[in-house]
Amino acid sequence: MAGEQQWPKLGVSASVWRGGKVLLVERAKPPRGLWAFPGGHVEPGETLAEAAARELREETGMSASFRGLLGLYDVIRRDDSGLLTAHYVIASYLGIAGPGEPLPASDAAAVTWADPERLGGFTLAPNMHEAIARARQMLNGDQELPRGG
Repeated sequence: MAGEQQWPKLGVSASVWRGGKVLLVERAKPPRGLWAFPGGHVEPGETLAEAAARELREETGMSASFRGLLGLYDVIRRDDSGLLTAHYVIASYLGIAGPGEPLPASDAAAVTWADPERLGGFTLAPNMHEAIARARQMLNGDQELPRGG
């Protein structure tokens, strides 16, 4: 199966913030139960920023004002024998939440505004601790945002 796939695949995510809290979604599809930024695949003809906005809207009903690219993150999965089953490169965008409150939709089982100081109760997807820390630094003005899409 992995030999027939074209890897890596491109995805996006939206690191959306309001009042010092970050928007997280619980995955309803495999791998179920992981918490992450809203996100998914990039559709043909779509810019990365457009894809991030679409995925955010589809999974939570929210909009955001994107400030730029947060970073690029690899998600690599292998089965028990070591065979590659998935490799995604995720372009994560940093944004400030628009109006309204998030509701789980599409492939989100649940959504929440999470306090980045209290993430112990969440089973976070790979790279999430690093991405959340980087987003907080950028929002606090400690780092300049890279320009993207």
